[in-house]
Amino acid sequence: MSLALIEAAHCNVDLKPSPIEPSWILEGNPEARSRELSTSACGTTKTLIWSCTEGKFNWYYDVDETIMILEGSIVLESEGMPPRRYGVGDVILFRHGAHVKWHVESYVKKIAFFRQTIPFGLGFAIRAINKLKRMVFVPGGRRSALPLQPAFRGGAKHTT
Repeated sequence: MSLALIEAAHCNVDLKPSPIEPSWILEGNPEARSRELSTSACGTTKTLIWSCTEGKFNWYYDVDETIMILEGSIVLESEGMPPRRYGVGDVILFRHGAHVKWHVESYVKKIAFFRQTIPFGLGFAIRAINKLKRMVFVPGGRRSALPLQPAFRGGAKHTT
């Protein structure tokens, strides 16, 4: 079965119950819901919408996850990081292995991008192969994407 080269979805979709591990809940009765929007052909990346009602809970990350808050706000706390509030438009990266205490103040909705962590040696080999492909084979004589501008390479600093 072949996958479409372009998939589209909308953030306003019906979400299905996605219970938080009961042993992770610290306070309240947070009710989480989610819906997968897309997945890569190799299954190493996924995009989903997730929402949760008020409560406090632990979360343990077994993949890299980048989120953007669409509605509501949260307070996050982790070892070596004091509690900090995040709201609409904030983007947060949780690396594989992170442990974070979430406090959903009333409601939060996020879009999440998951990426499986690739072992260093395999990641190095993949980057080398991709570089060779770009050097040898350029479809239609053009690159498919523009290179990143220098301001985006190290990540922009957030100011408040």
